[in-house]
Amino acid sequence: MAKHSIQHAALEAEIRRLPDLSLSELRDRWKAVFGNPAPPSLRRKFLAQAVAYQMQVEAYGGLSNSTKRRLREIVEALRRGNPDAAGVARTIRPGTQMPRQWRDKTHIVTAVSSGFEWNGHTYKSLSAVAKQITGTNWNGYAFFGIKRPSMTNKNAAGSRRISNVLQTASLLRSKGGQNRA
Repeated sequence: MAKHSIQHAALEAEIRRLPDLSLSELRDRWKAVFGNPAPPSLRRKFLAQAVAYQMQVEAYGGLSNSTKRRLREIVEALRRGNPDAAGVARTIRPGTQMPRQWRDKTHIVTAVSSGFEWNGHTYKSLSAVAKQITGTNWNGYAFFGIKRPSMTNKNAAGSRRISNVLQTASLLRSKGGQNRA
């Protein structure tokens, strides 16, 4: 077995054992890989995930400088309250038509540069159109069945189990550690 394969197998085994460590042992591992004590408020699951990630960074390299730069740009734009500049805001492009069946009638709303057009009138929001159609307050995105990513839902990005960490390690290995920081 090649030296690289042995090291990879050892790293995978070590990462698999992390969830079984005590909180004290995880804090010790954190200090070993990050060089400073873990913040006291961190939970076991996060400690294990963060330690696993850092172990992979040390073995295969971290994010590229361009990726780090882009992440900093996104954070700064969001801090300034500008999700458009961050490139994370989902927008409905002008010309997009959104049909909705309501009480045996089909309503078609068209996105325009100044809002949303329905029945010859322009509204600033989908919620305003939904209220006109139904006579009650609605979240416009929900009424028209448009899903938006949640900025507050911790699970919106999907599961982050240790097995996913191992998949990331395999992906990085297959790239030959080209993304060393």
